[in-house]
Amino acid sequence: QLQLVESGGALVQPGGSLRLSCAASGFILDYYHIGWFRQAPGKEREGVSCISNSGDSTYNADSVKGRFTISRDSAKNTVYLQMNSLKPEDTAVYYCAVIHTVIFCSPAEVRSHDWGQGTQVTVSS
Repeated sequence: QLQLVESGGALVQPGGSLRLSCAASGFILDYYHIGWFRQAPGKEREGVSCISNSGDSTYNADSVKGRFTISRDSAKNTVYLQMNSLKPEDTAVYYCAVIHTVIFCSPAEVRSHDWGQGTQVTVSS
C-alpha cells in the first residue's frame, strides 16, 4: 500500500495562495511519479498536477496552468502543490497519490486503496 498524507488545506479568499503538502511514511517518494487530484461536490475526481519521480517532467491541467506549481523535496520526502491566484472554482478536496503516467495524470491510474483522506481547500470571500 502506497498511501500518502495530504495537509495544508484551508479557507482562503479569492486571489489568495496556499501550499499543500503530500508526505509519505514508510517508503521513498523519489521512486514514484506523484499526482495531485481534486474532487468538488457533485463532480468527478480530476487530475490537477503531476510530477515524475526525477522531477524533470510535470503536467498541469489547463484550468490551473500558470497558477499552480508542483514540486518535490527529496530531503523531506514530500511533494508540494503551490496554488496561487485561487478561484472559487478551485474549491475541492485535494488528494495526492502515486501514479504510473505523468502525461495522463489520471485518477483512474490510482489504486483504490492508495487514496488518502485528502485536504479541504475552500476559496470564498
